[in-house]
Amino acid sequence: MLKLTKKTEYALMALRHIQLTGKDNIVSAREISELYRIPFPLLAKIMQELARKKIVTPIQGPRGGYLLRADLEQMSLRQFFETMEGPLGVMDCYYDSNCEIAEKCNIRSPIQHINESVRNMLDNMTVYEVTK
Repeated sequence: MLKLTKKTEYALMALRHIQLTGKDNIVSAREISELYRIPFPLLAKIMQELARKKIVTPIQGPRGGYLLRADLEQMSLRQFFETMEGPLGVMDCYYDSNCEIAEKCNIRSPIQHINESVRNMLDNMTVYEVTK
């Protein structure tokens, strides 16, 4: 099953909240955490990662928080997922060449076809489509 991790799910929720509050409004991780019942320590780490990846801009100070930095209309869902989680693959062998049975695997080619279809679909959708 292809499934988003909580980290990616919470990151999308936070980005949507920031986007909906307006371009110039600073939003704190605490506000997002309380509003959506996301554990604050986990969300704080996610927001720091989004800042390191230049998706949000951190604002320091007592009224600090985050501003949206990246153009979410230009960022594909695949790019975002891979930024947050690493290579996207339906099966590990797609991006891990250390599979012991790769040479004998009789489903590798069809699975790679499925994987390419999923990757292409996510390439054609933007983060903005999820967060608008």
